[in-house]
Amino acid sequence: MRTPNRFRLRRPVPAAIALAAVAALLSALSASSAAEARPGAPAGEPRINQIQVMATHNSYHREVSFAEQKVMERYDPNFGTLLYSHASLPAQFAEQRVRGIELDVFPDPEGGLYADPLVREEAGLPAPTDPAWRTPGFKVLHWADFDQETSCVTLRTCLTQVRDWSRRNPGHVTVPILLELKRTDPRLEERGGAKSPPWDTAMLDALDAEIRTVFGDEATITPDDVRRRGETLEQSVLRHGWPTLAASRGTVMFLMDNDDRTLQDAYRAGGRESLQGRVLFTDSRPGRPDAAFVKWNDPTGENRAVIEDLVARGYYVRTRSDVPLDQAASGDTSRLRAALESGAQMVSTDFPAPGMAARYGSDYVARLPGGATARCNPVSAPPRCPTGRLER
Repeated sequence: MRTPNRFRLRRPVPAAIALAAVAALLSALSASSAAEARPGAPAGEPRINQIQVMATHNSYHREVSFAEQKVMERYDPNFGTLLYSHASLPAQFAEQRVRGIELDVFPDPEGGLYADPLVREEAGLPAPTDPAWRTPGFKVLHWADFDQETSCVTLRTCLTQVRDWSRRNPGHVTVPILLELKRTDPRLEERGGAKSPPWDTAMLDALDAEIRTVFGDEATITPDDVRRRGETLEQSVLRHGWPTLAASRGTVMFLMDNDDRTLQDAYRAGGRESLQGRVLFTDSRPGRPDAAFVKWNDPTGENRAVIEDLVARGYYVRTRSDVPLDQAASGDTSRLRAALESGAQMVSTDFPAPGMAARYGSDYVARLPGGATARCNPVSAPPRCPTGRLER
């Protein structure tokens, strides 16, 4: 008899709910900040929100062992969506023309919390041997106790890899780093798995501090770099725009993937409604003081118009060119085209290089036209945006 499915992945949002969300945002776009002037186009060099780059989704992810996959299969009929591996972060930047990444982050202040995964125990395998699992600090993995193979165990290690590549290539465009702040699965907690501490303001302060141990102020674009005195972050973005490409080469910026308002409110607590002193840009919505970055993952149908409008007005948007494993199985590139044409500045994929989708039956790959590392944004680029290489 099949083991009951207690670990099913989250189902897609029903179509009716998704359409309602689109309609609500379209209404907010027309009503919010109606009197704001759009930022004027730079005379030549584009701003960082006036270019477009390809990014990877779950950029650290590695496929687990065959023995663990057999355990996964018993608990989750959708486990096949977890069977993919990315190259190391430096290899993605150097070999796959990736200019944006996503990291899933779990708190582990005392160390060792995720060092003995249940899935490995059930598969009859020993605990991971990497000593980094037992050191204090934030960990990077997908699903604690179930799918946690990773190319860089600690957040500091992951970010150090990015920093070192950046220092070797100081002329690169700003690299967005999307962080999803995760919690352990209650169903696995009940079976004796790890239980992560909460993402309260103190933990979020510690996250900012950890990032700053790797990337100094000179190497990051933060809300403080965008916000003008006496204005909210949103007002500053809409009135004055983002830093120019020329002024921000060799930098990274951090974006919060979570749309959980409780978590976001904890991050904005203490008079930080416009993210004063913070490292991450929150996934916000027009009309909020912290609105600068908007995650809108689906670029198809009416969503494309939503993204185009957000981009044209000056917001920085992330969308996805594919979802596991529809495009990889069919080879269909219509969603990729919609994502690119929407103007979303950060377009994320699971398949940045040829051959990665072959196991699913196609040659699907998601890249910018011409294989560029960055291009002038099709929606918001200034008139004299250089059509050649945007990196030095």
